[in-house]
Amino acid sequence: MNKKQLIDFIAEQAEVTQKVAEATLKATFDGITQAMVDGEGIQIPGFGGFSSKARAARTGRNPRTGEALQIAAANVPAFKAGTQLKETVNNAKEKETV
Repeated sequence: MNKKQLIDFIAEQAEVTQKVAEATLKATFDGITQAMVDGEGIQIPGFGGFSSKARAARTGRNPRTGEALQIAAANVPAFKAGTQLKETVNNAKEKETV
């Protein structure tokens, strides 16, 4: 599913216009992004949590030349699925294989 398909889905499910669905999705993404930039997490019970994690600097290798290079420290986004989401996805996969 791409962004356009998600907007279509939201509009249909919420019985709102495409414009309202798009604005709602954008506001949601902006809120999650801002919380992560601020070093906060977002917990959505039953779905999961978004956070940012610090990744330490490390030494890597150029796969083409084998030369060692320094990879800078970075803050990276992370998502941890909630139990209910995991169970829903797992149960849907089990039904497909039956």
